[in-house]
Amino acid sequence: MKNWADDLLMEYTKGRRELHSMKANLHEDNFEDETQINSMIESMTFAMDWMETGRQPDTYNGVDKRSVYLRQFFESIDVIPDITDELYDIDSKQLYMTTEEKKALAKIFATWSHKERVCYIAHEVQKKSFQQIANEMKVSKGAVQSYIKRARSKVKELVS
Repeated sequence: MKNWADDLLMEYTKGRRELHSMKANLHEDNFEDETQINSMIESMTFAMDWMETGRQPDTYNGVDKRSVYLRQFFESIDVIPDITDELYDIDSKQLYMTTEEKKALAKIFATWSHKERVCYIAHEVQKKSFQQIANEMKVSKGAVQSYIKRARSKVKELVS
């Protein structure tokens, strides 16, 4: 599940890589362009840090929550539907998630990185193999296993 901040971070990361490549291809005597590119790289890095942490970089006062935008995204209860619409119990019992359970689930989702979240959901919910996930994400099977292991340990830490 991506949100707008994830998309923006990916665009900024790509742009910063392009700036580094431009800087590497400059002639040695082109100091003005190098200065301008360095400034642009620094500004992009500052903005990326802000988006990742949800607070202004290099300040010690203010909201100090990791992935604050992601947390807000998951805490909007509409993102996590009532599971009665999704599951059918054999004994016709009504299944539902309370607001507290949805918030707990949102807290778990917010602690995961994007890759941990994608791998965990693909493996546990969609029942995909490690290799299938690795092929889709274009990473190694070991990386997928590592992401899922970290996600599980974060769940255990929050649940206990």
